Amino acid sequence: MCLLFCFKARPVPAMREAAAERLGIIVSVAMTKVLVVDDEQDLCDILRFDLESEGYEVTTCGDAEGALALLTEPTEPQFDLILLDVMMDKMSGFELASRLRAAGDNTPVIFLTARDSHDDQLKGFECGADDYITKPFSFDTVLARVRAVLKRTATPAAKTATPAAQDDGKICCGGVVIDPGRQSVTAAGRGVELTRREYGILCLMAENPNIYFTREEIMTRVWPEDALVNDRSVDVHIARLRKKLGSEGRRIVNRTGFGYTMQA
Repeated sequence: MCLLFCFKARPVPAMREAAAERLGIIVSVAMTKVLVVDDEQDLCDILRFDLESEGYEVTTCGDAEGALALLTEPTEPQFDLILLDVMMDKMSGFELASRLRAAGDNTPVIFLTARDSHDDQLKGFECGADDYITKPFSFDTVLARVRAVLKRTATPAAKTATPAAQDDGKICCGGVVIDPGRQSVTAAGRGVELTRREYGILCLMAENPNIYFTREEIMTRVWPEDALVNDRSVDVHIARLRKKLGSEGRRIVNRTGFGYTMQA
């Protein structure tokens, strides 16, 4: 499998803490705990190295069964985030995420997978994913998504809203409510009829509020691989989506050089 990583010289946590100490800055010793679950040992090693260089405490696991044992063992440390592959022997990442959510475990999950079809991504979010990254990817992309998910799930508002949202499986962003089970959408309490592509774009952005997606990323995630589509197609679909959402459509904004995002 082809994996794309951008290696950069990154200061290790000890070096950063020593520098901070010289400057009189107090550094918290509490580290964010990340569990990486993937059957490719090389990928686990790369993610561990880069994430630890950014100050995270990383545990790796080569299969979903071992990860489930770690996550359900009361004597094991609680994790703040799970980076989870989909295609593994025996239990898949989708099944692991579903079991965790069914057991009431709301640990944030980011899928890292080569399965990049629209249906796969929808299934991932229906299983309880907080984000979905397709391979190949750069570490900078992973790091940005990790930070965004941790920031979003760490806020008091998110902690209060998340259990209620996950009880019925709905995705909420402002006044927009998506029911993946019924594939229905309401905006400010009003039902909205969307095409398949409009629905896919909305799910992508509502599940990742305040995260920018380029037109190319949107095309890759929402349209089939063999579809004839260009940047203009994305713009047209988003313009129609904004109009259908009414006053809630203003949440979808475009920033030159960054792409589209949906503001929470």
